[in-house]
Amino acid sequence: MRSTVLGASDGAAPPVGNDASHGGPGPEFGPWLEKASILIVDDEPGMRNFLVRTLGPRAKRVEEAADCEEATALLDQHHFDVVILDNIMPGKSGVEWLTEQREIGFFSDAILMTAYADLDTAIKALRAGAVDFVLKPFRSNQILNAVARCLDRMRLRRENHVLRHELRATSDHVLLRDKLIGYSPQIQEIRETIARVAPLPTSILISGESGTGKEVTARSLHALSDRAEKPFVPINCAAIPSEMIEAELFGHVKGAFTGAQSARDGLFMHAQGGTLFLDEVGELSLATQSKLLRAIESRRVRPVGSEREAPVDLRFIFATNADLEAEVDAGRFRADLFYRINVMHIEMPPLSARGDDVLELAELFMTKLSKQLGVRAVPMDAAVRAGLTRYDWPGNVRELRNLIERTLILGKFPEEFRDELADQGSQVDRDETLDEMERRHILAMLHKTNGNRNEAARRLGVSRKTIDRKCASWEQE
Repeated sequence: MRSTVLGASDGAAPPVGNDASHGGPGPEFGPWLEKASILIVDDEPGMRNFLVRTLGPRAKRVEEAADCEEATALLDQHHFDVVILDNIMPGKSGVEWLTEQREIGFFSDAILMTAYADLDTAIKALRAGAVDFVLKPFRSNQILNAVARCLDRMRLRRENHVLRHELRATSDHVLLRDKLIGYSPQIQEIRETIARVAPLPTSILISGESGTGKEVTARSLHALSDRAEKPFVPINCAAIPSEMIEAELFGHVKGAFTGAQSARDGLFMHAQGGTLFLDEVGELSLATQSKLLRAIESRRVRPVGSEREAPVDLRFIFATNADLEAEVDAGRFRADLFYRINVMHIEMPPLSARGDDVLELAELFMTKLSKQLGVRAVPMDAAVRAGLTRYDWPGNVRELRNLIERTLILGKFPEEFRDELADQGSQVDRDETLDEMERRHILAMLHKTNGNRNEAARRLGVSRKTIDRKCASWEQE
């Protein structure tokens, strides 16, 4: 390779180092390199060839451009995780080109290559948005480590953004968000549907009253899909101000609006490769609905103020507690968007229609919340269980959770959740305590089922864990 490739004053060829074997990606460069797409911009064919030979076998995709114009065309067509850019090129320097691209919607990390390590160039590179600086001549492991640092930085940035977004979310299903609880026929049917559609790329619409577990279902779909290792990004469309929703979803460039002091990726890009869950999609304005439809159909998003669209690879799941068909008829929801998202429909049943599932959920909340609050669990006798199953639960699972937390704080269930008829009917001996009555009843049911704890739990309307816990406490007495 010619000395001019490196721009080095000593005329030396680029050293490859003892790591220049071109096998699979080494673990020292991180697991993200093999999934990365990289763009190389350099006017020297020898340098481009060296970088392609170094990165090509290790990365998912490597493209090369001989000048800034060719690089711009490639950015218009594809998304690149990292751009490796030479600074000294004919016509326009790498720093100048990078500054222009940042202004029109370029969010990926850039590594600047240069043979001249002066302070002025370094300052300009940082101001232009370069995140790393590689001096020529360099070894192959130096550029590989620089790329690995960029990819790790990108991953951490996206994970932190998603975590901060989730912490701001208003979901109350913290204890339940990873799995559906209950064995009612409705929940069993939903589980079967999830198992069938989770591996498919199909868009899914989940409907149901507030607090019925729509986000839980969405997370279950993600967990069972081939995207399970990628981000799951939930977005409550009703919780984001209408004037900010577009920038939150699609991102924005610096100066796109008042207060946009720097460019930022949107949640679409932070969910790249994973699942985007748009809750309360019926709350979006008609203008945002139009842009969402275009993003879903083209799989490309245009950040606010950007001249360039960026491709996205996402699985879409939508949720609503509104009747979208009625909203379409009323002109408040686009018909084309409704038919685009309503490919597969899952309707979540209200808690009042799920029978004894309320008892299992109550047991779960009682166990988990008592540990979180550091207080003793409040026992649920026959009267309370009857009261829980009789209640209509207009607030669904969220209301049940709040009831259990309030009960733990007060040390007892509210009187309105005690079914006195059930209490009186089960009290055989007026001198018998409730704990003694409960023990006698559970042991009688175990005797009746020949010690089958699963069957005894089913007949009593409690979970198997409750039977196990009670028996263990009695054996310790």
